[in-house]
Order: sequence, then structure tokens, then C-alpha cells
Amino acid sequence: MKFKRIFVLFVISLLTQVTTAQEGLPIYTDYLTDNYYLIHPSMAGIADCSKIRLTARQQWFGQDDAPKLLTMSVNGRIGETKSGVGAIFYADKNGYHSQNGAYLTYAHHILFSRNFVDLNMLSFGLSAGAIQYKLDETSFLSEGFDPIIAGIEQSSTNFNVDIGASYHFLDFYAHATVKNLLNNDGINNDIEITSNLRRYLFSTGYVFHKLGSEWSYEPSIMFQYKDGTGESSIDVNGKVYKKMEFGKLWGGISYRRSLDGAEYLDGSGVSSQKLQHFTPILGMDYNDFVFAYTYTYQSNSLVFTNGGFHQITLGYNFNCRRERYDCECPAVN
Repeated sequence: MKFKRIFVLFVISLLTQVTTAQEGLPIYTDYLTDNYYLIHPSMAGIADCSKIRLTARQQWFGQDDAPKLLTMSVNGRIGETKSGVGAIFYADKNGYHSQNGAYLTYAHHILFSRNFVDLNMLSFGLSAGAIQYKLDETSFLSEGFDPIIAGIEQSSTNFNVDIGASYHFLDFYAHATVKNLLNNDGINNDIEITSNLRRYLFSTGYVFHKLGSEWSYEPSIMFQYKDGTGESSIDVNGKVYKKMEFGKLWGGISYRRSLDGAEYLDGSGVSSQKLQHFTPILGMDYNDFVFAYTYTYQSNSLVFTNGGFHQITLGYNFNCRRERYDCECPAVN
């Protein structure tokens, strides 16, 4: 029975896709809260405004040492040039594991349009940074000596880079990014799964609108693949925008589905399930401020807890230029 409980908890940890040490910046749905730069370095400085975004994510309220994530990102154009810069700082904690990271980004944007009205732009971005991993083993030896446990707080710092490209044509966009391009040593450098953190991200979408209408609609998808584990998942998203006198109201929903199943013992045999997340999104642009809230619900039969994942995003736009592009492209205009 003890082995069964351990096995089930292990499977749950895989299915919930909770970030562990050496995972790098985890990929949730915060990119949908006007924060694509957080996952795609080629988006640095692409917008008409410089942007600051703060996010706070808390999972499983009421559970001790539940995962939590804090991020801060800032990006903007370098004057009137075709280049942009940005920075990302984050702190991620999950039980005994924690990590702190910082990245700096440079992006270059190539405009193919005949003028600054019709958007037709290809962008490239490179982020470089360091991640400090920590594993707190100080409470692991409460039941006696174990030769593989040091009983201390272990830490390690690694350098890594992300590269990516984006293409915007009127109301259409597409992004491709490779995160954690380099292999890491990390704390568990004898385990291949933790040294290869390479992750491939592909996302695309389109904004539909009628001339003169206050409403616009944005369906999008994102596919991600983890090279070290062979895991893959897809996000199917839908957002709605309404222009207001003070700015814009928007909302939507995101559905994440793992393409890989996992087996678990259910008492009478072996069953399997695939990760499923539903995330409603609510947001508001009030003048130069951005507010957003997301709630993620895991709809699997086997879960760690019924509590969801709450996330708040606060943002501020500054150094804004006049909207130059004749498109409903919220990530750019």
C-alpha cells in the first residue's frame, strides 16, 4: 500500500506539470494576458508602447509549500530604431525546490511594409540569463540516516539562452521559440532529464473584426514540446475584446491538453489519463494600465487537490507612440 501511494503521488506530480528545480521559467497561460514577451524573446520592443508586466501565481490554496511563481518583465523599443530590449526576473518555489532567474533580451524587427500603416514584420530575438536552483534537504533526515541525502541546502547556478522569431502580417501572427538551448549541469547533473531543459514553442493566431465595430475576436493555439522528456501539449485559446472610452475590456478561455498519457493504479487495475486544464481569463486596459486575472482548473479524475491555480497580472504601458498600424493586433498596437 505504501508503494501504491508513492506511485500515485509520483504520477500526479507528472500530470499536473508543476515545475520542479531546473525546469526554467514555467509556461502557464500568463502569455495570454498581453505578455507574449514572457515566452517569446522576439516580442521585445515590438509594441507601440514599452511595457512592464508583473504576475503572481498561487496554486492549491490551503496546501503547505504549494507552488507559487512571481515574474516581472519589461521591454521596449530603443528610440526610433528597429531594435528592442527587455528583461525578465522570476522566482519560482515548489516545496523543497526553488529557483530564481534573470534574463536580458535583444530583438530586431524587420519591416516589409510599404509604409507604417500595413503591418508586415519579421522579428528575431535572443535572451541570455542565469538561473539559480536550490534544493532544501535540511528536513529530509528526520527518520534516520540516508547515504544519498546530504541534509543541506544545495544550490547551483546555470547560464542559458532562448532564441525565437515572430512574424506579423496585418491581423495574423506566428511565433517560434527554443527555450533553454544549452544543456545545464544543475543540482542533479547525473540525470539526463534535468540537464536537457530544451523546450520548443510554436504559437499562432488571428484577430477577426468588422470595420467600425467595437468588438474583435482572437482565436489562437500554442504547441510546446519538451526535448528531454518527449512530452508535448497544446493550448487552444479564444479571446474577445471590446473597446471602451477608457481603454478596452477583454476575456476568454484557454484549454490545455497533454498529448501524452500517464498510467496510474486505481485500486482495481491500471488506468490512464491525459492532463487537461481549463483557464478562464478576464482583463481590462484602463488608459495605460493593465489588469488581468486567470483561474486554472484541472479536469482530471486523479488530481492532487480540487483547488485551482490563481494568477493576477498587473501592467503599465509607457513611452507610447501613436498607433501606426491599421490592424486589430493587440500585441503590437
